[in-house]
Amino acid sequence: MKKCYLITTAHIEDRLWFLDEEDFRTGMNFVAIQAALSRVTVLSFILMSNHLHFILYGDWEDVRAFINGLKARYSKYLHNKYGQKEFLRRNGLDIREVSAEDESLERSIAYVQMNCVAANICSHPTQYPWGTGNAFFNPSRSTGKPLGSLSKRSRIKLLHSETDLIQPNWIVGEAGYILPESYVNIKYVENLFRTPKRMNYFLTNSSKARQRIETSEESLPAFRDQTILGALPDLYRSLFQKQRFEELSPEQQLEALRQIRFRFCANVNQIARVTGLSYEAAAKMMDGI
Repeated sequence: MKKCYLITTAHIEDRLWFLDEEDFRTGMNFVAIQAALSRVTVLSFILMSNHLHFILYGDWEDVRAFINGLKARYSKYLHNKYGQKEFLRRNGLDIREVSAEDESLERSIAYVQMNCVAANICSHPTQYPWGTGNAFFNPSRSTGKPLGSLSKRSRIKLLHSETDLIQPNWIVGEAGYILPESYVNIKYVENLFRTPKRMNYFLTNSSKARQRIETSEESLPAFRDQTILGALPDLYRSLFQKQRFEELSPEQQLEALRQIRFRFCANVNQIARVTGLSYEAAAKMMDGI
């Protein structure tokens, strides 16, 4: 029996799903591929640095197959690009049924949409490109070109896949990925919320919004993970004439953590993600600074 489900991948403490914007674009295109290959309907999703959230409609088995297929596809991409083996094999999943009868679905969609705001990445979900943040009640749709207008070689390069099952009329946006409007059931979600004002009510009153309000600004990251990750090689070179965190001595690693904390206002969770340390190791080292 088809139902709505909220799917969350486990938060990875010591590394990132997406190291740069190319990874995010690839992730967005892989979501489109899974939508084309699966028997589920995508209602909302967001790609965060170290975890994912989806609202899907379908049979439980198909929903689980969707997210596992996405993880397997992206894990292969990570292996080809970075040499990372079985990165996502043990990454846990939480799949919860969501009722469409008591506003639970509205609250769940708002929860997904507001993840980027709670993470201090942007002030409103419409400003976050990696998901459905800008997909609903948007009178000015993003422009692009139909996927079918690209050559087969260009499609393979864009999608990192040779599949021909994606709809040729799906739109590739200027950012280089298939727009969620092509495959997300926008009309269903808009009819569910009924008006932009009502959707905004759920956004501003979601648990993620309350988390942002109740959490002190000092504990929130000031820079995106990818921004810090891109700056670290230069930081290591300028301070220690080294290229990677693993090459630093214990004393140099402590100084590197101190510099990351003060230069980027990073908290211990973010420091663990960008350096590859476990949360426990990062917290123990930070206690010594």
